[in-house]
Amino acid sequence: MGSSWLCFSLSFLLVLHGTFAQQRYQQQQGQCQLNRLNPQEPTVRIQAEAGVTELWDKNNQQFQCAGVSLVRHVIQSRGMLLPSYLNTPLLAYVEQGRGFFGIMNSGCPETFQSSQQFQHGERGAGSRFQDRHQKIGQFKQGDIIAFPAGAAHWAYNEGNEELVLVCFEDSGNSANQLDQNSRRFFIAGNPQQGEQQQGQQGGARSFQKEQFQSGNVFRGFELELLAEAFGVSKETARKLQGEEDQRGHIVNIDQGLRVVRPPFSQEQEEREERQEQGQYGPRANGIEETICSAKLRQNIDNPARADVYNPQAGRFTTVNSLTLPILSFLRLSAARGVLYRNSIMAPHWWTNAHSVIYVTKGEARIQIVDHRGQAVLDDRVRQGQVVIVPQNFAVVKHAENEIFEWVVFNTNDNAMINTLSGRTSAIRGLPVDVIANSYQISREEARRLKFNREETLLFSCSGKSSQYGRVAAA
Repeated sequence: MGSSWLCFSLSFLLVLHGTFAQQRYQQQQGQCQLNRLNPQEPTVRIQAEAGVTELWDKNNQQFQCAGVSLVRHVIQSRGMLLPSYLNTPLLAYVEQGRGFFGIMNSGCPETFQSSQQFQHGERGAGSRFQDRHQKIGQFKQGDIIAFPAGAAHWAYNEGNEELVLVCFEDSGNSANQLDQNSRRFFIAGNPQQGEQQQGQQGGARSFQKEQFQSGNVFRGFELELLAEAFGVSKETARKLQGEEDQRGHIVNIDQGLRVVRPPFSQEQEEREERQEQGQYGPRANGIEETICSAKLRQNIDNPARADVYNPQAGRFTTVNSLTLPILSFLRLSAARGVLYRNSIMAPHWWTNAHSVIYVTKGEARIQIVDHRGQAVLDDRVRQGQVVIVPQNFAVVKHAENEIFEWVVFNTNDNAMINTLSGRTSAIRGLPVDVIANSYQISREEARRLKFNREETLLFSCSGKSSQYGRVAAA
């Protein structure tokens, strides 16, 4: 019976995966004629009391075809992004700063609690307020944080510098069953009070309204019914609706946020990193880690965690369902890349995912080639810009005069990369005679083409190769 159940489970997962892939394909069929790609910058800016949110135009064809959207929150010190939930899974990258976040899944226990509760539900003389709530997580620069679709969450900046969160939303995910739009549902505040637009086109403007035009979800309920549902006064229910709240969606907390949470130390962080490095795969039986206890965060800035490292060229670090198991549920993954001056990331393609590149530092030349051998992007991309690489399109990155750093979000929980040059590349796997006859070159030249590069992914440039031209026959 055990083997039969295993076969059924595997078959079900394969069918589910096929259904998901077919759904994304059907949504995009006939819509994507990507003859030209361009680096993208935010087109909408929403100002709030304690920060600003910037949005990339979701109606841009590149985002539409990939079925994704991107948002950047800049939160001031002691600022809090109000609680909300999305209809899509979300990956957040902490570009700058530190703080803590909360995530609420209905049905999960309130495991963070004070040691004593009020007796008989009343406050006696000298008693002080007690609290209990679902768990809270710390984050710092370089962390990837995973949020399932529909899970309400909030974030707070406890540092002295601005907190920058880059949020990747996968609206083409099977968790989103409505359409290709991501929607954020606030459960507090009055987001429209912070609305501010700048120089965007009509499509971007409509997308901005889609996200931030209205208040929170309580506003649409009848006041008396809302008061009855919570067992509170109408005045309190009116506060829930937030119609008179002028602060926007990011609010300032003058005295700092006081919540029940465990102490956090550098020693604890180092211990977690050692545990991550010793973890070789997801837990197997599905019992140890549930949605309530799942680990949501992993740092990808630490050089010691690099999957690929070349002292002369840079490093590349991934986070996927093998290292952060909740990503198998979200069907998303991410990676972090650093290229040193005068270095190349080998021409490559992602076999099973679209990828969204967000540049965190420096400038580099990026070329992307489609199935016709045409360069659909050949441009220098700089900090703060975004490039979308469709599945199977070949891409190469060249850092010329400065260090180039980026984070990439992928629409698959175990995104796989294939290279066109280097020790593990497609060319390296071909027999010398096949190479010689395919490219009409001598066997000696074919050997050099096949064996010259012993690195796997990141190459330092010689004087000759640094002047490479267009990617051909990619």
